[in-house]
Amino acid sequence: MPRVKRGVTSHHRHKKILELTKGHRATSHKLIKRAKESMVKALSYSYAHRRERKGDMRQLWIIRVSAASRANGITYGQFMDGLKKAGVEINRKILADMAVKEPAAFTELVTIARKQS
Repeated sequence: MPRVKRGVTSHHRHKKILELTKGHRATSHKLIKRAKESMVKALSYSYAHRRERKGDMRQLWIIRVSAASRANGITYGQFMDGLKKAGVEINRKILADMAVKEPAAFTELVTIARKQS
């Protein structure tokens, strides 16, 4: 059986790791061992934070809706409760967008919610 030299395979594998760690600091993008550690951490963080981002966005929408509803003289909880009782099913993302881009339409929703609570 012929002898197999593995330099090419190793080189490709190392090159792939160094490409993934291109923007990292210090030896984390130069030395293979450190780069691999850095890559594993970075990939695990990106996986976790993709899921965390969903909660962050929801939190941002709630803050925006709360601020807009308080500007109209009603608390966030009363506003959401009033909308639920009125049967208005608009999600927080759309409400936050309305609060920023269409304040007049948001004010109408506040009056609807105020009547119900």
